Amino acid sequence: MAKILRTTLLFTAIAVFAIAGYVVYQMWRYELFKAPVYEEVPPTLPVMSGGSKVLVFSKTNSFRHIEAIPAVESLFKNFADKHDWSLFITENGAIHQADLLDKFDLVVWNNVTGDVLTEEQREALKNHMDGGGSFLALHGTGGNEHYDWSWFPKHLIKAQFIGHPMFPQFRDGTLTIEDRSHFVTKHFSASKAWHEEWYSFDKSPRDEVTVLISVDETEYDVPDSLKMGKDHPLVWHHKVGKGTVFFSALGHLAEAYEDEEYKTLLEQASIWLLDQ
Repeated sequence: MAKILRTTLLFTAIAVFAIAGYVVYQMWRYELFKAPVYEEVPPTLPVMSGGSKVLVFSKTNSFRHIEAIPAVESLFKNFADKHDWSLFITENGAIHQADLLDKFDLVVWNNVTGDVLTEEQREALKNHMDGGGSFLALHGTGGNEHYDWSWFPKHLIKAQFIGHPMFPQFRDGTLTIEDRSHFVTKHFSASKAWHEEWYSFDKSPRDEVTVLISVDETEYDVPDSLKMGKDHPLVWHHKVGKGTVFFSALGHLAEAYEDEEYKTLLEQASIWLLDQ
């Protein structure tokens, strides 16, 4: 009996260490141990001779969406080829300088996490938006629970992320397309089945934004601490100064960017923003 007990304890200990090791590895893989980095020297821009000029910024100082980020970059390369856009992709935060930002017709923040800009770079982005810039924010860009820069969630995103369900992290739900007359969402049916890491926010931003897509959170078992109730927007647009922001909380999984209807949403959102 003692031998059996010792063997059981040994295998239990091995299993515990294996699980702990796997968890630590995943945290390292998704860069949760990474120290924040802030660039001071901007990248050198290539000659951009095409039509609309689009910046895709994918920097992370927190959780890194290692599958979604390259999927978005690939998608926007396809958009650029299709529409003859000049596309520049970078993770250098120093691109956020007035003389550089103003060269772009659209700024896309691709699953940017953590506080990634210096004070001067923050001011440059704020001024760019106040002056009429167009900004497309994807998923993790609005998914930080804490920001040193309060203007970002309060004004640029218009909602403070508070978390998402876990165990399981990804759940099936149904999107409600609230406005099917809008150029960005006119290709959808009234609802769409979707598998997602469902974001919750401290409150609905509906009073300050135009909501295009929401979710029925009763379908995916939301913990009480994350419940928003009957009004749970996920895709919206709004004005910041003279600028325009389009935010989608969808798209944690790379597979989202293979969905034809969601690809069309992002393409049309970009075209719509370029026309603002």
